Amino acid sequence: MVVLGMPTAKTLNPDLRGTVEREAITLDIARIAGYLQDHLGQKITAYLAGNDHAKTVGLWISGKVEPRDLPKTRLRYAYQAARLLVEAYDDETAKAWFFGSNALLDDDAPAFVLRHGTTPDDLRLVIPAARNLVGIAPAFAEAR
Repeated sequence: MVVLGMPTAKTLNPDLRGTVEREAITLDIARIAGYLQDHLGQKITAYLAGNDHAKTVGLWISGKVEPRDLPKTRLRYAYQAARLLVEAYDDETAKAWFFGSNALLDDDAPAFVLRHGTTPDDLRLVIPAARNLVGIAPAFAEAR
């Protein structure tokens, strides 16, 4: 069966995984929130961070307000996933991925996992799920 209009992944730079991981750790949260707002939208960025007020994202980006630790962690995880998906596909595919059921997350949507996760352990499978879609192997598989 042929599915019309289905986007296919672009060939990714082999160094992208390391670059995205470094950026998620080293970029200031204003730049991370800005990237997410630019590619996913302000409302989605707020939702992923667990915030009910989309305008707060603008305050994070301007540096007027700093998110608390948990929303900041959620944003960093969301950034890694979004960056990989946008590079491999496009903004719309990334948005669809965040809100679609995902078998690697017990059929939860990645956005739900991010918004409702309260510890890094709750969030840890979001990035491997994104890597799976874009075809990036786990680090341990590359080392073999």
